[in-house]
Amino acid sequence: MKKKKIEATKDMQIGELLRLNPNVKDILIGFGLHCFGCPMSQMETLEEAAMVHGVDTDLMLDKINEFLNK
Repeated sequence: MKKKKIEATKDMQIGELLRLNPNVKDILIGFGLHCFGCPMSQMETLEEAAMVHGVDTDLMLDKINEFLNK
């Protein structure tokens, strides 16, 4: 049976991503996003957080999706 691919997207909220896999917080920290404990993380998308922190959204998503699907 083939494993179902999980994919994070730009419009996914940080809180939603962390509910999917809490260990993604280490990747977020690596990109300077320490906002996973912030109440805004429940409403802010990955793209919004990346823009605020000057992070390349596509690069961050590549790393997150690689982690989620290994």
